[in-house]
Amino acid sequence: MKRALTVLALAASTLVAAASQAAPVYYRAVASGPAEDIPNGSPGSSVAAFEIDDMILRAEVPFRDLSSPTISAHIHCCTVDAFRGVSPVAVPFLDFPLQVTAGAYSAVFDLGDASIYDPAFLAANGGTPQLASGALIDAFNGNQAHVNIHTERYTAGEIRGFAVAAPIPEPGTWAMMGMGLGVLTLLSRRRFSLQPQPIV
Repeated sequence: MKRALTVLALAASTLVAAASQAAPVYYRAVASGPAEDIPNGSPGSSVAAFEIDDMILRAEVPFRDLSSPTISAHIHCCTVDAFRGVSPVAVPFLDFPLQVTAGAYSAVFDLGDASIYDPAFLAANGGTPQLASGALIDAFNGNQAHVNIHTERYTAGEIRGFAVAAPIPEPGTWAMMGMGLGVLTLLSRRRFSLQPQPIV
């Protein structure tokens, strides 16, 4: 039994050690018309997912039910206050699906590449990708960066949502951990049940 507890403790400490290493940080942005700086009644919505892994930004932006066709989309940065205000374009979504009311956008951005930033954002943040990426990451962590989808009807933005840290591991991570601990528990019970039982 002592050995089984030692194995369980070792597994738990390994999991904690792995989690404490520099791991990707995940964010979600729930975008809607009422969340725009001037709220609107758009039925459109999006739950965008972002991952920042060192200097790589991954974006998954599904959207649906927009009231008119898309004309552009971007990450805006950096508002003065968290969850409110307006800010300029920081990272344009090149190749975003245009002239549609529903779809999905997926992209990987190298934050160390000056060409991914809007020139005005880059200039306003020191003129280097290192300084611009620092400002963008700080804004993600401070809830001062938002995704915005612009349409023909709402040229200033039909739906938007601020990026919020999503520290909860993906379901697959929890499932893997649960399976591993379950197997260890079964092994420890089996070993314990094989011990000779005292005769009464």
